[in-house]
Amino acid sequence: MDEKDGGRRRGAEAEDIAELWLRWRGWTVLDRNRRGGGGEIDIIARDGRCLVFVEVRCRRRGSWVSAAATIGPEKRRRLRACARSLLSETRFRWSDRRIRFDVITIESGPDGFGLRHLRNVRLGPA
Repeated sequence: MDEKDGGRRRGAEAEDIAELWLRWRGWTVLDRNRRGGGGEIDIIARDGRCLVFVEVRCRRRGSWVSAAATIGPEKRRRLRACARSLLSETRFRWSDRRIRFDVITIESGPDGFGLRHLRNVRLGPA
């Protein structure tokens, strides 16, 4: 397995962990890895009356850059564009409810992993 395949596998595992975390918290997961508008949303879920677009980031413990810091201006732009595109679909119309972006970061190491859930993250221009 090359490094790129390993990264994809770790990313999919991180998304699985994030989905389990959200379900354990009582959220309804509506979709995963949904593409639109030139971007992709890792998890689309419902937290009560709030539609939440969740970005999942994974890094090894001790990395120079934190998982959350890897969401740069271009990634934020693609996330916003994807969310706008998905909100135009009938399945995700959400006119009378709140919408927000969350980030779940997972840092893995030899002794396990740590999960951090950042709620209501601002994805405006840098």
